[in-house]
Amino acid sequence: MVEVLEHPPVLLNGREIDAAAIAAEVQNHPAPDAHAAWEAAARALVFRQLLLDEADRFDIMAVGLEDAEGRTLADDDARIEALLEQEVRCPEADEATVRRYYESHAERFTSPTLVEAEHILFAASPDDDLAYWLATGDARMAIKKLVAEPTRFAELASKHSACPSKEQGGNLGQIGPGQTVKEFEAVLFGLGEGELHPEPVKTRFGVHVIRAGRRVEGQRLPLELVQDKIAQYLEEASWRRAVSQYLTILASQAKIEGIDIGGADGPLVQ
Repeated sequence: MVEVLEHPPVLLNGREIDAAAIAAEVQNHPAPDAHAAWEAAARALVFRQLLLDEADRFDIMAVGLEDAEGRTLADDDARIEALLEQEVRCPEADEATVRRYYESHAERFTSPTLVEAEHILFAASPDDDLAYWLATGDARMAIKKLVAEPTRFAELASKHSACPSKEQGGNLGQIGPGQTVKEFEAVLFGLGEGELHPEPVKTRFGVHVIRAGRRVEGQRLPLELVQDKIAQYLEEASWRRAVSQYLTILASQAKIEGIDIGGADGPLVQ
């Protein structure tokens, strides 16, 4: 049996927001449950109507406006766009502001460190204690052999590894952050060039023998290469805040019933 949720009517200055329109809007607002999605949809339509009412007050009629992809906006969307352009002001990001952001977020503008990885995988499910124990023993034996004879890595990988990389002697190529499981990555990036990890490394895939190859440290990108993107990001963030504040003011001046309007930072202003 499908549960039918009942919601109170949503009124804006005494006018009801059409329940069917709210139901149709729900698809645009993913949420943990149906009630939260309905509330998000209702809030979005309240904010939209607030803007259209304000466009009426200013007698704004706009046609022929396009979105970022060059598509012609529907009449109401064009009127809202024209209203926001007229009423919402936000400063441009000047050179000093861009530089401050660049200096305080250095990690965002640094290329990732890359490490060439070699590994031998002894496959075993973490749920199979005996198989995991045996794989760990096999990995320890392989590490012991490699400590004695480092040049045998490709031979042992080709013979024992359960990873397709065994066809390349266990070489996975250059690995960057986020490209492997966290246990593997934590070990790999802690090794020096040519260093063999002295212990087996356990992951959900099994047990690994890991050796690091050539390491390329991350390089910070010059400000000149990223300053336009930083300025665009800062101006878009500033615009969203300004629109949110504008909507909050409009909502505070209106009588809204049937829904907790909450914040004005939803999808409508993103």
